[in-house]
Amino acid sequence: MFFPVLITLLTFISMEGAAWVIHKYIMHGFMWRWHESHHVHHKNVFEKNDLFSVGFGLFATILIVVGDLNPNLSFLFWMGIGVTLYGICYFLFHDVIVHRRIKIKFKSKNAYLNKITKAHYVHHEVHTKKGARYFGFLFAK
Repeated sequence: MFFPVLITLLTFISMEGAAWVIHKYIMHGFMWRWHESHHVHHKNVFEKNDLFSVGFGLFATILIVVGDLNPNLSFLFWMGIGVTLYGICYFLFHDVIVHRRIKIKFKSKNAYLNKITKAHYVHHEVHTKKGARYFGFLFAK
């Protein structure tokens, strides 16, 4: 039982680094056309940027299915669980708490949560492809 927990935890932690690289170099790079929808004000329920979540969800699903079907690759199942858990935390933090895409009353007194929320607001001060700071989601300096 130790191995699955370790793989899941390491994958979850690694996802923050992967998310930072993807956000900085892909979303604010050659895939800006999708991500730009997230940096401009709109009243739509969905935005093109949501397609990234679909892609991450498909990636996690493939890892889980392949790992489940092939005992020699069972670690992929636990990696998929780690990616999924990161996605859930990302959704709750980014879409529910920060951007209030789901309307719930929430006021945090937690210093860590307030710090990463502020970092994300700083990221959104820039509405262009270049010049943004703080590309992480769940960890901030």
